[in-house]
Amino acid sequence: MKNIVEQYLAGLQERLPEKDKALLAYASGATPAQLARLQQTYPDCPASLLQLLSKIDGTYWREYGEHTVSVLILGSDVHRYPYYLKSVDQILKKNKYSVSIRDIYGEDADEAPDLVDTGIDSTVNMDRWLCFSDCMNNGGTSKLYLDFNPAPGGISGQVVRFLHDPDNYRVIAGSFDEYLQKLMEHDYTFIASK
Repeated sequence: MKNIVEQYLAGLQERLPEKDKALLAYASGATPAQLARLQQTYPDCPASLLQLLSKIDGTYWREYGEHTVSVLILGSDVHRYPYYLKSVDQILKKNKYSVSIRDIYGEDADEAPDLVDTGIDSTVNMDRWLCFSDCMNNGGTSKLYLDFNPAPGGISGQVVRFLHDPDNYRVIAGSFDEYLQKLMEHDYTFIASK
């Protein structure tokens, strides 16, 4: 029986447009050394994300030899925005958000009840989250994170979606496996929304 990543990729291949399939064929996986660096930085990184990266080391304007792969292979609860998978190096690149949600929004964080979902600790620096995906407009509108430092009621490893304008942070899955499962259950609707 196929595991969750194999199931996900098989379903993705069935649904991607031919042009995207051709581009994705140039992609290769991250090296064991790269995956070890990711695990060293994020010890709680789920096995399923490591496995996905071992097969495809990013689709976010990622150079593979002479070819640039730019394929939207992920989605979220906001169906009009498909997402890229970041490479290990892109994930590990210094996160510019070495501040917390509370630092960014100040008192507005208390006065905007829709800003932060329960289960998200707004005092944790966002560079402790693993940002594995940017949306189709290069991340300006939405990003996906793994949150290993949740508030009470949250789950370590939960998937958090940031959406801009109006800004909000939502838990969209309790784990990376659950996240992939939801995308499959919704029949990869992000592909149709491109």
